[in-house]
Parts: sequence; C-alpha cells; structure tokens
Amino acid sequence: MGMLVAATAASVVARALTQAALDALAARGAARVKSQLRARVVAAIDAGGSTLLGTTSSARVATLLGQGLDALDGYIGKYLPQLILTAVATPIIVGVLLLADPATGITVILTLPIIPVFMVLIGLSTRAVQRDQWQQLGTLARGFLEVVQGLSTLMVFGRQHRQVERIATITDEYRRRTMRVLRLSFLSGFALELAASLSVALVAVSIGIRLIDGEIALAFGLFVLVLVPEAYLPIRQVGAQFHAASEGIAAADDVLALLEGVGGATADPAASTASTGHLLPSSSAATVIHDRSSALMHGAARPSASVAAPALAVRELTVRRGDRVVIDRLTAEWMPGTLLAVTGPSGAGKSSLLGAVLGLVAHEGVIELGGSPVPPAARLARLAWAGQRPDLTGGTLDEVVGLGSTEIDPERVTASLLWAGADDIPRGTVLGAAGDGLSGGQAQR
Repeated sequence: MGMLVAATAASVVARALTQAALDALAARGAARVKSQLRARVVAAIDAGGSTLLGTTSSARVATLLGQGLDALDGYIGKYLPQLILTAVATPIIVGVLLLADPATGITVILTLPIIPVFMVLIGLSTRAVQRDQWQQLGTLARGFLEVVQGLSTLMVFGRQHRQVERIATITDEYRRRTMRVLRLSFLSGFALELAASLSVALVAVSIGIRLIDGEIALAFGLFVLVLVPEAYLPIRQVGAQFHAASEGIAAADDVLALLEGVGGATADPAASTASTGHLLPSSSAATVIHDRSSALMHGAARPSASVAAPALAVRELTVRRGDRVVIDRLTAEWMPGTLLAVTGPSGAGKSSLLGAVLGLVAHEGVIELGGSPVPPAARLARLAWAGQRPDLTGGTLDEVVGLGSTEIDPERVTASLLWAGADDIPRGTVLGAAGDGLSGGQAQR
C-alpha cells in the first residue's frame, strides 16, 4: 500500500514539474518570436521609408509593436503548446482506454469529436468578433494620437473640449466590443465543459451499471473513471487557449500583412513595366537639393561651378504611387555651386523627387552624384537635407545636431550650424522634448 501511495505522489510531482518546464519553455519561445517579429517590423519600416510611413498610421505601428505582439503570448506560449500536447496525449490515453476497456474506449472515440465541432463553430464567431475588437483598438489609438498631435492647434481655437466626447465615443465602442468577445468566450467555455461533462457522465453511468452487475471490479472501474476525464481535458484546454489567443492571432495577421506590404513596396522597381504620365513641372522655389557633404564635414569651401561633372543628375527617373505615375522619365543635371528650387502644385511630385534622390522612395532610373551612379542605400551618407517638419529630439545642441552620434566632433557641429545659418544659437542651449527651447525658424534651420 505504501508503495502505491509513493508511486502516486511521485507521478503527481513529475506531472507538476513537467508542466512547469513546458510553461517555461513556451514563455521563452514566445519571447524569442516576439523579439524577432519586432526586429523584422522595425527593419521593414526602415526599408519601407516614406512610402510606408505615408500609408501606415504611426498609431497602428505602435499598437502592433506593443500590445499587439504582447498578445502573442497566449497564442505562442499557450495555444500552440497545448495543441501539440493534445495531438500527442489524447491518442495515447484513448489507446490505453481501448486496451483496458474496449467499451469505454469506443464511447470516448464516439463522443470526443463533439468538442471540436463546438469549438470550431464558436471559434469562428469569436475570431470575427475579436478581429472587430482589434480594429477598434487601432481606431482608438489613432484617434487619441491625432488629438495629442493637434492639441496645440485645438487649444489655440478653443476646441479642445470638443474632443472629449469623440474620445469617449470611441472608448465606449471599444468597451462594448470587448464585452462581446468576453461573452462569446464564456459561452464557448460553457459549451465545451457541458459537452465534456455529458460525455464523462455517459461513461460513468455505463461503468456504474457494469459494477452493479459484477462485470468489472471496483478498482478497475475507478481506474477507468479517473482516466476518462484526462482524455477530454487536453482538447478542452485547446478550446480555452484558442479564445485567449484570439487577439494575438488578429495582431499577427496585421504584422504579416505589414511585412508583406513592405516586401511588395520595396521590390525592385526595375521589374515594373513603364507607363505614361506627366513630366514634373518646371521649378522655382520649394525644396533645396545640394550635395555638399564633403564641404559640410570638413569645413571646405563650396565647390566651384567650373567642375565638369554635375553634382547631381537624374537619368530617366520614374516614380509611381500605386497605379499613378508621379514622375515620368525625368532627366536633368545640376552643376556644383548652384541652388535648385523645385515648385509646383500639390501632388506634382516635389516630395517624390526629393525622396527618390535621397533613396527613400522606390523609383526607376539612375541617380548620379559627382558623375557616378550611387545606390539608394549610400545616398544619405553624401546628401544633407532638411525635412518639412523639424522633428527634433531633446538634449544639448551638439547632441541634436549630431543626430544621435556617440562621438560628437565640435568642429563638425560648428560647420553644420554655420552652413544651416544657425550659428547664432548659443552652444550651451539644452533642448527639451521635441526640440522645445528653439523658435520655429531656428528649429527649421
């Protein structure tokens, strides 16, 4: 008797330790997958450049990288391990029941498919509702970000209080959709537990009748009754974990869609077929393009216009935005020492031209600097540019001008400020968040 008790205790301890090891391994795997996905998304955003940032909300990206990928814990750390465990454990338990008591084994085999049927039917509804809830979360994040970004303008016109009702409406809609998901999850759990309980009760009644008739021994009957619930438990856990992982599945779909979209957007543009479009309008003032990296970095004088090779040249440059041709086979050259201004109506292609020259926008054709073709990845190292919005960081003036460099050369900072016409800013200036501490003109320069 003592040996049986010791063996039972050992089996309980072994099961607990095995489950703990499985949970730890699953958590570690989930953390690794999330880390890899985050790295891929950040790399995809970097590769997508302005094309991606112009079509994807920053709030959506932030939600995906934060709460979205965190929700994968339920899918990778719980649902997938439970699915594998079910695929391994359930056939073994059913096989043992068939060998020990064929009647009970056949009953389990006939009743076991009922649980997956309920799980699939309710799971499809839950997934659709979960998708709606995830999209509503993105709407909430996007709406809140828009209010924060435009808060200064709203306060200038005294309209900031009108946003309270808007945010409250979006939040309430998200709350209602969340409660809808929980309602379906509880309903699913009830249906799965009911199906499993009825199946176990059917087996228990059969064993009870056979015990009364003396067909089986009491110890054998108890063994079968203890083992039968274990046959249903893994598949019930699969259903429960599926609902816990629904949000993660919805987020994973968006992450994969983002990665696939960037893959298509950054594909080799030379493979695209040529199509007709309009030429970029002639220019006069808006965006300045000038290759002066050498002079900027070393404080040298501006290059002379007598140099034969053009400082910048575009050959058969074509830029497409979807199916629309924004720039169609533009060819032009600009000599060193010249100042170029590009003007035109909105949508004419000014920003697209600058983005193509910088290598931030997918394009066809060749961009030459100093008479030599330069691939997109190497252009930013040779071109200085100022964006339309002065999105500055906090820190000392030298740190902001150094753009995050770990080793800041004061002479290069001085040359940069001089070239930008911002040498009147005191070098001891410390900027706050978003460049606070500078005037609008200083920030632009």
